[in-house]
Amino acid sequence: MLTDRFEEALVYAFRLHRGQRRKASNIPYVSHLMSVAALVMENGGDEEQAIAALLHDAVEDQGGSPTLEAIRARFGERVAAIVNGCTDAIDHQALPSAQRKEIYLAHLPTVPAEVRFVALADKVHNARSIVSDLRNLGGGQTSDVVWQRFSGKKAGTLAYYRRLAEIFNQTGDDFLTRELARLVTEMEALAAV
Repeated sequence: MLTDRFEEALVYAFRLHRGQRRKASNIPYVSHLMSVAALVMENGGDEEQAIAALLHDAVEDQGGSPTLEAIRARFGERVAAIVNGCTDAIDHQALPSAQRKEIYLAHLPTVPAEVRFVALADKVHNARSIVSDLRNLGGGQTSDVVWQRFSGKKAGTLAYYRRLAEIFNQTGDDFLTRELARLVTEMEALAAV
């Protein structure tokens, strides 16, 4: 069962991200955080992993190292370590997005399994959102609006998700790993329309 620590993390995540929206939309960013936490819990994660899921973007999007230290003080070393492992920009914020993604991809196979688990839940939710948007817009040029949200545009985003699916497939075989592979296949099919 969840304790007051989860509630505290949910409120903290809401306060950190309250003014943030999902890329090129009016969807409150906290909906993504709650979805990632739900995926973690629905796939056997414990409370600390779910808390890390709520906070997985806090360091990257809301304050860098000081935010990581605040998370460590409030929620402990394990949560902070998972959040830190999910962060692709804390030491590389000045680098271009493509370079940060390459560093993140290289780092992903080396992190502890529980970091990969939370990162995988994050990527599954992101991929679901992309696939949903592509389905809703249909094919052709109307779907180009989806790819314009990403610095890698269509080709770079597809390549990134392909690589993610490959890495997760090499490091595990579970529902979320298979779900990411399925979503990437669907994303590629919808992108080809």
